[in-house]
Amino acid sequence: MLANVNRFFPLLALLGALTAYLEPNWFTDLKSSIVPLLMIIMLSMGLTLNLQDFANAFKQKRAVVTGLILQFSVMPLSALLISFLLGLDRDLTIGMVLVGSVAGGTASNVVCYLAKGDVALSITMTALSTLASVILTPLIIKLLIGQMIDIPLIDMLLSLVKIVLIPVSLGVIINHLLKSLVTKITPALPLISIFAIVMAITIIVALNANQFDKVSPIILLAVFLHNGLGLALGYICCRLLGFNHTVCKTISIEVGLQNSGLATALCIKFFSPISAIPSAIFSIWHNLSGAILAGYWANLKESTKSNL
Repeated sequence: MLANVNRFFPLLALLGALTAYLEPNWFTDLKSSIVPLLMIIMLSMGLTLNLQDFANAFKQKRAVVTGLILQFSVMPLSALLISFLLGLDRDLTIGMVLVGSVAGGTASNVVCYLAKGDVALSITMTALSTLASVILTPLIIKLLIGQMIDIPLIDMLLSLVKIVLIPVSLGVIINHLLKSLVTKITPALPLISIFAIVMAITIIVALNANQFDKVSPIILLAVFLHNGLGLALGYICCRLLGFNHTVCKTISIEVGLQNSGLATALCIKFFSPISAIPSAIFSIWHNLSGAILAGYWANLKESTKSNL
């Protein structure tokens, strides 16, 4: 089920983006739906989690802490560095840093499954980074780009509580109290999340349809480098710290795949539509790169793995 959903996700995202680019008027009036769509995604994620998933963090403390440190250091710092090196303007730099400062994306769990990684570790890291992002994301953004633009720290924090903390917590509580009912709907949750993500991407592209022609192709390079650095440094740093191949690729995926939908919503709400362009592109690209990398890792011969 997960494999089939993930296979079609990049294609659906591309089709939605292309349709929105060609016919933006079909979707621009749905701007107010972005936040509710993200809340649906976060609720779906919460429904797949239970208290044991959080308890697992204590069984792999070193891996989880390493992953969280890499998540909230490599991605925001590399976003800022790439933006400066490529000479991106203020709005696009804000967008790059924002997508680098949010938590890992829910798609990382599916990609980890396909890559034959440690799915329990992936789910634990996604859950903890999502909760931690409520505090860390506004603080990191304030620290890195606070001199560029006034950062509404408290308003952003409250938005993250509404969009992330409340839906995820509600999902965990419902799953704990109504486990048998949730089990029945669990197979549909990936489809619901995919639909919500694709719709969010489609609306975001529609809102920026008139801006894409004005943006240099260099933003594509910036997004590709950002995602690639996250995946590469996530793996390399973990290898240097002595983790095995399975843990390394799991953390690599968690670091490299971001919750770009949330970044987009924050850009549109607190900054400008054009600042949402990096995260809109990231939404599509990180699923494609993740699927490609998962296919490569899943097909590695056992003899090769033993030497990694």
